[in-house]
Amino acid sequence: MEKEQLIDKEIAMDFMLLYALAKIGAYHEPIRISTVSFAKKIGLSQQSASRHLISLEKRGLIYRSIGKEGSLIRISKAGEDLLREIYLNLNMIFERKPHSILIEGEVFSGLGEGAYYVSQEGYRRQFIEKLGFDPYPGTLNLRIIDGKGIMQRASLDAYPGIEIKGFRNKSRTYGMVKCFFAMINGRERGAVVLASRSHYGKDTLEIISPVYLREKLGLKDGDRIKVEIFIQ
Repeated sequence: MEKEQLIDKEIAMDFMLLYALAKIGAYHEPIRISTVSFAKKIGLSQQSASRHLISLEKRGLIYRSIGKEGSLIRISKAGEDLLREIYLNLNMIFERKPHSILIEGEVFSGLGEGAYYVSQEGYRRQFIEKLGFDPYPGTLNLRIIDGKGIMQRASLDAYPGIEIKGFRNKSRTYGMVKCFFAMINGRERGAVVLASRSHYGKDTLEIISPVYLREKLGLKDGDRIKVEIFIQ
């Protein structure tokens, strides 16, 4: 319990410092500030402020370059992700209602691994139970085509989604999968799947459906489609 409380305090301090840095512009571009000035803004001693900035830098949450006129600081991608995660969680608390995001992408052929994983009984049984459909053995792969879409895809990591538990069989271990119900091109229902172990990056969506989406929607590689993803 004490260890959990310590972790919570570290996260709270990280957020407070990153939020203070974001307010003075370090989210969008590097800002120059002395530890004395920063300490005054956050209500800590200069020594404490300096120690916390060193900690943020070591854990990759900020970039920092020290000079004679103060430190040049910018929030890193990891720091941005932490701020975004807290923002999304707060948004869920305050809104308390389902909403959706719309992402556009281009169809592309994957490596054929989707069919293998979707067909695994340990996954398939849970898909039927938790999603309400028996998925076609394969995934529709989309490459997201714009920066906003990539940011929205990354934001899904902060939401709980529908958990498909990992399992182990005689040959190997399979990781947890998180799902979100989705509507493809406003016509076909399905689900976006986010695998805990995936060779795809944040610019990709993998979709399962009870039907063969390529055939049902007449899709080929390079075609653009829109996916509405429902977030509870």
